[in-house]
Amino acid sequence: MGQFSAAINNQRKRHVKFHIEPFIGEVLLTKLTIPAVRAFEDQLRENERSPAMIKKIIGSLGSILSDAQERGLAMRNPVRDIRGTRRRGKEKQAEKRQKGRLKVGVDIPAREEAKALLATLSGKWRSLLITTIFTGMRSSEIRGLRWQDVDLEKRSISVRQRADEYGDIGRPKSEAGERTIPIPPMVINALKEWKFACPRRNIGKKDVDGNPVTELHYVFPNGLGKLESHANIINRGLIPAMKAAGVTTPTDKQDKHGNTIVVAKYTGLHSLRHFYASWCINRPEDGGLGLPPKVVQERMGHSSILMTMDTYGHLFPRGDDADELAAAELALMK
Repeated sequence: MGQFSAAINNQRKRHVKFHIEPFIGEVLLTKLTIPAVRAFEDQLRENERSPAMIKKIIGSLGSILSDAQERGLAMRNPVRDIRGTRRRGKEKQAEKRQKGRLKVGVDIPAREEAKALLATLSGKWRSLLITTIFTGMRSSEIRGLRWQDVDLEKRSISVRQRADEYGDIGRPKSEAGERTIPIPPMVINALKEWKFACPRRNIGKKDVDGNPVTELHYVFPNGLGKLESHANIINRGLIPAMKAAGVTTPTDKQDKHGNTIVVAKYTGLHSLRHFYASWCINRPEDGGLGLPPKVVQERMGHSSILMTMDTYGHLFPRGDDADELAAAELALMK
């Protein structure tokens, strides 16, 4: 926990030094109002900060102001006030959820796309992507996975730690994040094969002949047996695999031969996590596991069933399908 607290503190310090102080460092706390914070957001956009970065910077500012409030240095927290304003209105929330629903073939790889990907996977990244597809583990969890947490005999993987973006190791995002996930034969076979080729890390000792002593540690390390970077997994693993499988989308650009340039359709590892969730939810006759919501929550490592249902609730069978109702009626009347 301490390692992640340190990482968060370091992130906030960087936000203050490079983003907050240059723009509003001279503004008195009493002058930091909602309009001032929104003007600050505009300044960040004008200076080419990405939407994701702006969100993080404003989050850091809000945390700093909360601390100032607790110490009696500030009367109010305009960041919290803005968030409260944005949260109000059930109709707006419902509309946002509707628009933000994950869509198969857009946000979630369709069944045929997943099959195409699985059929063409090869090389170093094969076992990592297969494991991600059939466990739904987060990128941070995949990167931090150790061999000691893989039980090929019991056919399961235990998620006990994660690696953050700075390479610090800590516990999963929440208590629910610590979980054991059953794995199918394809994952077992891929991991057995990979274990022989998996790079070993140097433990800083030498044997009697003076050779470095190494050990298997991370399941999906870099070439030196150390933590692999998220960027490498995406740029060297996922995106080339998507292109090789033909899971692509055309752009409005052409190459020098006049051919349309295509790019990978899914460029984030989270898309494979979404696929796993959909696979858990889909009915067996549709190629899924047909698991109930509570089990899906446990498999995904969500802290609450609400999180699971907010994200994937629309994927669960409705129960009012005409064929299902007819079959249920027939079974009842027998």
